[in-house]
Order: sequence, then structure tokens, then C-alpha cells
Amino acid sequence: MASRFPSVRSTTPSNMMRAALPRAYEQSIAIRASATAVEWCFTDLTLMHRWLNPALRCDPVGDRWGTDLGDRSRFVLQIPLLEPSLACAVAERAPGKIVWAFEGFFVGRDSWECFPEGDGTRLVNRFEFAIPNPIVGWGFDRVAAGWVQGDMQAQLRRLKRVAEQVYHLRSGQ
Repeated sequence: MASRFPSVRSTTPSNMMRAALPRAYEQSIAIRASATAVEWCFTDLTLMHRWLNPALRCDPVGDRWGTDLGDRSRFVLQIPLLEPSLACAVAERAPGKIVWAFEGFFVGRDSWECFPEGDGTRLVNRFEFAIPNPIVGWGFDRVAAGWVQGDMQAQLRRLKRVAEQVYHLRSGQ
């Protein structure tokens, strides 16, 4: 396995006038677990809540959580009194891959894809988004952009721990 730390590439417009243009943060991490165990971590809601930022909550829309094409959920940022949210729907689904399309204060896609690698899996997360409101975009650039990238890295490290625990528990290793 290469590095135990996520790699990050980002593309961010530096000009406020370009605030609605797409941005992309991509990162990956090597995990010593099967692609199936890694996939469980982003398709099983209980496991997902073990690695998501504690300030973030994922709620099913409707009576059940699902990761099939078209299934809907809502990611809620637990800020007292505000609780801004992103409405999401599964836009692409294949074994080892899920892509959520979302809209709210961001509009875009969040993809998670597993690639078998050596004795484990490389997980690639790509967060592509635009911020339609230029004032929100300006605030994001000044306050939240660095925090979001750092949080995405921390989430990958937490997901790695959960996937490796699940894999070793279920495989008896």
C-alpha cells in the first residue's frame, strides 16, 4: 500500500465573479480491506455515521435508507437553529461505486469508487460542486473551503479505520 494519508487535488476559482463555476476536490486513500468491506462503509447508514463528521447527519427521505439508483436522502449540517441541508439522490450505482447528486446551498455530485489494489482497496472520493449564490460562494472561499478539504481528508481516515475493522471482524483476521 502506498501512503496511509489521503492524496488531494483541488480546483477552485480564485475570483468572486466565478463563484458559480464548478469546483472539484478529489482525494484517495489506500485501505487494507476488500472493496466489499469498503463499499459497506458508504452504503450502510450505521457504518456511514461512524465516519461522517459528527456535525453532519444523513437522513433517509421517505421510510427507508437506500443506495439504489434514485434513492433519496438528505445530508444535514447540524448547526443549531439553521440546519442547512443538501437534498441528494443516487445518480449512479455500480458494484464498488456510488454517486450522489445533490442540491441546496451547493449543487453537484459526490462520488465514491473502490479500486482493488494489492492486498486492499484504493478508495477515490470526488466532490464536484458549484455554489449558485455568489454571496455564499464568497463566504465559502473565505471561511469554509480549507475546512471542507481538511474534513474530507479526516473523513477518509475515519472511513479507513471503520472499513479495516469491519473487514477484520467479518473475515476473522
